[in-house]
Amino acid sequence: MQSREQQLIKVSWISILGNAFLSALKIVIGFISGSLAVIADGVDSASDVLTSVITLITARIISRPPNVRYPYGYAKAESIATKALSFIILFAGAQLAINTTHNLIEGVEREIPSPMAFYVIIISIIGKLFLARLNVSAGKKTNSSMLIANGQNMQNDIIISFSVLVGLIFIYVLEMPVLDSVSALLVSLWIIKVGFSIFMKSNIELMDGHDSVEIYNKIFRIIDSVEGVHNPHRVRVRKIGYKLMIAADIEIDGNQSLLDAHEKAHKVEDAIKNNIPDVFEVFTHLEPRGDQKTEKNVGISRDSIQHS
Repeated sequence: MQSREQQLIKVSWISILGNAFLSALKIVIGFISGSLAVIADGVDSASDVLTSVITLITARIISRPPNVRYPYGYAKAESIATKALSFIILFAGAQLAINTTHNLIEGVEREIPSPMAFYVIIISIIGKLFLARLNVSAGKKTNSSMLIANGQNMQNDIIISFSVLVGLIFIYVLEMPVLDSVSALLVSLWIIKVGFSIFMKSNIELMDGHDSVEIYNKIFRIIDSVEGVHNPHRVRVRKIGYKLMIAADIEIDGNQSLLDAHEKAHKVEDAIKNNIPDVFEVFTHLEPRGDQKTEKNVGISRDSIQHS
């Protein structure tokens, strides 16, 4: 089986070459055929080349081992890269929106695009479908938010290309070249929406959050299954790249020896690692059963989930 780093690098290279080809093809044909919408779609694919380059560079960074400066390693670089991707997508969409809006306001006269624009968009849809599935599939296998975000962006590119295709059909049927600029504007707005969505989702990881409470319910069930361990509380889950850092307070009989307490803590840690994939580390804090000095508003408890 290929290592995670090798899979990320392989998918990134395929995405770079595939998007570079589609981008060049659409921009060139867009200028030749006179279609702003096709050029806009080509510019969007050009931004995908840049995002894939970022994933390639990041794949090499996150493979570096921990050191004195970064004792937890470089896995967080993946979350930072996902944030960078969102900015690139937002910028590309905003630039397209400004240009197409200017053309609409100025009333620039345009001719009906040639049929070449129609054919190149069909090629783009087929190519993007392959690249999107490749990125999302590899992202799920490697638990890479970066690849999944890249794949989702390409899935949206398919919708964009399809909307351009529909716009071209209406242009040919209604003989209204202005619809080409309208299609380009709609494409740019969709690109902005996608970029903003990725930006907001990446905030969860960067702020050490988790997008599902089910992980906490699972941790509670696992800890409850360990004999002699009670009342798991102040549970905290954060992501370091694709791995999870889990911390939990647990209660045991206060009359047990330190050795017995230490053994139970290890059983809890092993149970979590054996039942939850991609766990980086588990930290447990031992308390005597019935202790009333629990800190408030720190971590997740069963009550906080029920009232959320």
